[in-house]
Amino acid sequence: MTDPIAIDPEYLTSQLKALLAISSPTGFTDEAVRYTARELEKLGLDVKLTRRGAIRALREGTARRPARGIVSHLDTLGAQVKGLKENGRLELVSIGHWSARFAEGARVSVFSSKGTYRGTILPLKASGHTFNEEVDTQPSGWPYVELRVDALSRHRHDLVQLGIDVGDIVAIDPQPEFLENGFIVSRHLDDKAGVAIMLAALEAMQRQQLVTPVDTYWLFTIGEEVGVGASAALVPEIASLVAIDNGTSAPGQASQEFGVTLAMADQTGPFDYHLSKKLHHICRDQGIPVQKDVFRYYRSDAASAVEAGHDVRTALITFGVDASHGYERIHLHALMSNAKLAVHYATSEVQIERDAEEISGLRGFTRQAVAEAEQDLEATQDIEQAPI
Repeated sequence: MTDPIAIDPEYLTSQLKALLAISSPTGFTDEAVRYTARELEKLGLDVKLTRRGAIRALREGTARRPARGIVSHLDTLGAQVKGLKENGRLELVSIGHWSARFAEGARVSVFSSKGTYRGTILPLKASGHTFNEEVDTQPSGWPYVELRVDALSRHRHDLVQLGIDVGDIVAIDPQPEFLENGFIVSRHLDDKAGVAIMLAALEAMQRQQLVTPVDTYWLFTIGEEVGVGASAALVPEIASLVAIDNGTSAPGQASQEFGVTLAMADQTGPFDYHLSKKLHHICRDQGIPVQKDVFRYYRSDAASAVEAGHDVRTALITFGVDASHGYERIHLHALMSNAKLAVHYATSEVQIERDAEEISGLRGFTRQAVAEAEQDLEATQDIEQAPI
């Protein structure tokens, strides 16, 4: 089957490279917001920002309701200065949930009142020539690392003179590599790859002048890594919300670095039965490789929207990420697959017309009646006649 949706891989990867080059740990997302908003305006969308900078870009459809939302997040993991140490180094706390194992050795930028300083996150015992085997036996965790600033900072008062203070944001270098075989290795692919997927989907829709049956809101949030996410980004017209984020390809998980991984549940519970089923059928009908997964220790923009009181159907489509929240790896195949699915979903016909109203009667309400499975009678007879 030839898919009529033509996603531009060069546009997708160029957007991902540009986004990765912009530091945007939660709480320090303004420049990423500016870049993304300008790109959306170039694509011809009506762009609005919330007070703090979440983006709501409207692509009009034939009808206003029941509108659809597609969401990813601009903020990334990072760190923050917890204290100025007497040895001239910085104590850190994490922004978002990630292991200090992946922080050790990272090159970083510290945003102070007097400008940006470069530095390195190191374990407290970093020199084998000094600490010998203790380098390997010391505990791992945020209390056991410190930030060495690349400036004259031998004592605490030196840090004060530099203008560094408690609460300063620390951005972790992404160190991206785009390989010829399609693999992409970098920090912060969660969720800048999701943002690039959305931009590539929109670019294809605008270039091919695709018509959507209802309005679609393309949402970009700025606090997902700390649990805020899409809590304040939706409008009442939105009846269904599809989040695009990373899937965890790891032992015990079905997620893959290829195709679409459709999340059926995360730690907040199952995603919407009907919306998830529709997305799976689109993949099947359009020849998009897809697998399903369930995430035990995971939440997304979709969860924060529901927890904030938005009565919307939610689903989560993902690109498989190896070593999530660490030094991550993805493949272009998954990004292209998710972008195609986003376009096919945005252009698909509305199935639940009742969703146009927030409150209505039983008429048109959905069903989850499942017919009894048809068994293979011949195989059943073989089992019954088999010797015990």
